[in-house]
Amino acid sequence: MKYVLLICDDETVSPTNEEIAADPAHQAWTADVERRGAALGGARLRPVADATTVRVRDGETLVSDGPFAETKDFVGGIDIIDCADLDEAIEIAAGHPYARWGCVEVRPVWE
Repeated sequence: MKYVLLICDDETVSPTNEEIAADPAHQAWTADVERRGAALGGARLRPVADATTVRVRDGETLVSDGPFAETKDFVGGIDIIDCADLDEAIEIAAGHPYARWGCVEVRPVWE
């Protein structure tokens, strides 16, 4: 079954791409997911300040900068994994370094 891991963090303290690439915890997590054969893809998202929200109300397209969430935690990236079941997806999510200070939401993919 496929799952998306929504990687959430307070982006005001988020590490750089270079820091993530050099982090032994991230390297170990990536190696574990690859060893399991579960890695299907993923991407780090640019900051919320670069986001655009689109809504259509009564036929009018409304465009605004950024999301309107009242929270410090924002989705900063995604990983797509293929696992035997939810238990394995949770195990992989729990191993992600961001689970230690942010959170990792596990969401099944419609197939």
